[in-house]
Amino acid sequence: MSSGLLMPACYLPNVSYFHAIKQNDQPLVIEQFENYPKQTFRTRTQIGTANGILDLIVPIVHGRKERVRMKDVRINYDHPWQRLHWLSIQTAYRSSAYFEFYEDDFREFYEKEYELLLDYNTEQIKLILKLLKMNREISFSESYSDVEGGIDYRKAIHPRQPSPMSNPKPYYQLFEEKNGFIPNLSIIDLLFSQGPQSKNFL
Repeated sequence: MSSGLLMPACYLPNVSYFHAIKQNDQPLVIEQFENYPKQTFRTRTQIGTANGILDLIVPIVHGRKERVRMKDVRINYDHPWQRLHWLSIQTAYRSSAYFEFYEDDFREFYEKEYELLLDYNTEQIKLILKLLKMNREISFSESYSDVEGGIDYRKAIHPRQPSPMSNPKPYYQLFEEKNGFIPNLSIIDLLFSQGPQSKNFL
């Protein structure tokens, strides 16, 4: 594999995900050939609510095969998770300074059905990079292998791993008075709070 910044395809990735991208100017490569790892940010994001952190989880279709490549993971629409996720996001952030500014951009992901998780997550990442004014082209891994001369974040962005962002810059959060500042939530927490200034906090 050629050198690059190798990232997992996460659902509404957290702040440290985009911090890693901002700090490294190598070509951005999304991993698509890994065996889908369970209980990671591929299907999970965390938002800040009045009651603290809320996990939003995208359900996937579980086939008979134990191992499925990330590029083949399909989203399950048996339950109305899109409506529930969007309601949760609206409830948490409708009073944020920039929610209405970005609302239409994100609503699409809860109205349109994407068959594949990789496509769903990648389209979000592209949108967020655009909103952050981070002009980065995305390519995809051509096989599962180590990065040659690059940087590998495939396992670093993980719920059970410490954040790669060691000294996060605090920003205003709606429920900070009740919950204290909660670092490394989904990037939408930062975007809805700081809008065009969000990049300065990465």
